[in-house]
Amino acid sequence: MPYKGYVKNGVIVIEEPMDIPEGTEVSIEVTESAGPTLAERLASVIGTAKALPDDAAENLDHYLYGTPKK
Repeated sequence: MPYKGYVKNGVIVIEEPMDIPEGTEVSIEVTESAGPTLAERLASVIGTAKALPDDAAENLDHYLYGTPKK
């Protein structure tokens, strides 16, 4: 039987009383996201870089560290 609950201070709190014997092995399935994804958090800055060289991805080390271009 599925039970509903939430996480509070790193501990899983079950909303309903459970009649499960002590020591019973259980598994947890997370059904909701804990928050926005990295892409969602960075959405406001993704694609905003201007005036990058056409080969910036291929020669990143060159532009960051001065290594020879590929």
